[in-house]
Amino acid sequence: MQVVQAPRASAIIYSLLVNRGSKSPWLLPANICPIVPITFIKAQVPFQFVDISAQTLHMDLEQAEELITSHKFAGLLYAHTYGEASTPNEFFGTLKRHSPDLMIIDDRCLCVPNLECDPVNTADIQLYSTGYAKIVDLNFGGYAFMPAAINYQPAHLPFNPQHHEVIEKAYKAAVSQRVRFVYQDNDWLETEAPVPAWDEYSTQIKKRLAASLQHRAVLNQVYTSMLPGEIQLAAPFQSWRFNIRVRDKQRILDAIFSSGLFASSHYASLAGIMDDWKAPQAEALEKSIINLFNDHHFSPDKAERVCKIISENLA
Repeated sequence: MQVVQAPRASAIIYSLLVNRGSKSPWLLPANICPIVPITFIKAQVPFQFVDISAQTLHMDLEQAEELITSHKFAGLLYAHTYGEASTPNEFFGTLKRHSPDLMIIDDRCLCVPNLECDPVNTADIQLYSTGYAKIVDLNFGGYAFMPAAINYQPAHLPFNPQHHEVIEKAYKAAVSQRVRFVYQDNDWLETEAPVPAWDEYSTQIKKRLAASLQHRAVLNQVYTSMLPGEIQLAAPFQSWRFNIRVRDKQRILDAIFSSGLFASSHYASLAGIMDDWKAPQAEALEKSIINLFNDHHFSPDKAERVCKIISENLA
């Protein structure tokens, strides 16, 4: 088993796609972070979105299996919605038996970062991030565990931070207006920034992780105790941010922002924005979800104020 590092997790995905050289499509969950399909576009590898399951909120495994058994795919990227860490190992095993050449990336970028490869995980690649707004936020860095048999060669691309801002602005506008995203290639993907050696990097992660989880536990206790249980997602979904589902989402968000506080609204369905498919379950989740902050940008006092605003504005 090898561990590979890069300035960001998307650089690892890009390198894997380019190393592989296959132009067959991949399957991605419709509620994935937009930078993932944009990375596929940059690598000139096609993809198709799969809806999420209303029960699990993760990729609809039946839909994915049906597609893989009836069409040729080069790979599947599985993501953990809001960092809920359970892994469908049996499903991965079934896909491998049907398509031994299929590459499976288990995208764990929103999960608590694990510093050792999970020996039970049947995906080819276990991918983690310590970038901006992740559970351990070093503001840089991605790493992945993969078998030594995978010939991983890091990509070497020119990088311009302003180009990254341009691409970010473009996809955010497409998502907020629900219009088709038009990709224009530039030097947005950082592959070359120096990253610390694994020993130093993993030590930094360990140090930050304990404080991060402790702070999150304090804020989550505020949210759990002050908000109605029926609007809260189950506890395993609440590490990355504290997530609620409400009917009057926009009204509540507007009230939070007009009070000088903030919340977020990840992750939109990209079906129809970056491909021609529909993903009704991902769209339903998008219409009702609010992510409340539980990281170092937020304090218990702010969390209490947010809870009061939400309670006052619930339908």
